[in-house]
Amino acid sequence: MLDRLKALIQEPPPAIAFEISETGIAAARVAAHPTVEFRPLKPGVLSVSPLRENVLEAGEFAETVRALWAGYGFRKRRDVALILPDYATRMAVLDFDEFPSDPKEQLSLVRFRLKRSVPFDVDSATVSYWAQAGANKKYDVLAVLAPLEIVARYEAPFRTAGMNPGFVTTSILAALELAPEAGLSVVAKLTGHVLTIVVRQKGVLKLVRCLEAPSQELDDIAAVLLPTFVYIEDNLGGPAGSLFLCGFGARFDAAQRRFQNELGVAVEPLRSPLETPGESNAGLLGYLHSVSKN
Repeated sequence: MLDRLKALIQEPPPAIAFEISETGIAAARVAAHPTVEFRPLKPGVLSVSPLRENVLEAGEFAETVRALWAGYGFRKRRDVALILPDYATRMAVLDFDEFPSDPKEQLSLVRFRLKRSVPFDVDSATVSYWAQAGANKKYDVLAVLAPLEIVARYEAPFRTAGMNPGFVTTSILAALELAPEAGLSVVAKLTGHVLTIVVRQKGVLKLVRCLEAPSQELDDIAAVLLPTFVYIEDNLGGPAGSLFLCGFGARFDAAQRRFQNELGVAVEPLRSPLETPGESNAGLLGYLHSVSKN
């Protein structure tokens, strides 16, 4: 994902980047000094899930998209970057002892591995993957997939308004640009009741989890984080060195104290040079940061 992002940025970047969440749409020009704006969505317009229709009020969603686009004053169709909610997709890191070089064989193998673990038709889903080479010809392959109709419904109002979503990703993968790559670290992003956890070891993604927590209470978040840290120590050669939190808002201080004590790890907020990353804009800020670096 990150290598593909860097390759994309070698060409002229999209004019605008948008991040979609149930609470609203964050947007910014892809420019040297971007300003992020946010248009809220009424409750019930979107209901994020990888298993059912996400856009429940298409007219309201389209009107918000049109209003944002009109504010930028473009008259011709432009390429844009579209950042989808994490929970609209399924993400997984698949380990392979060997990975073929032919792209068709790669895609076929990724689809085959996912069939037993994904509760929808993999063959008719949109699938993207990123092969991370390791030692002894082994690979950790990040796979992201979603039913085609879910992605199409998110893209539709942007296309109708005069945009071309030429680059589509998920919030957590774009937000990773804000987290250091060194060492063994964990990023935990809270969006409503959805908790997304990413584990990286020296820049290589080793684990991705995205699930609905019973609530936003720290007890429920801790119940997910604890087994994740046990897995890391048992399978990745040692304990994680740092935990980066995003989307915790006013509860960050309490979360920091608790997780430092319970997990024995340094806890820091995810940071951006532009503004504080939160549940509705972390992916957008990560994308803009990546563009500025390149």
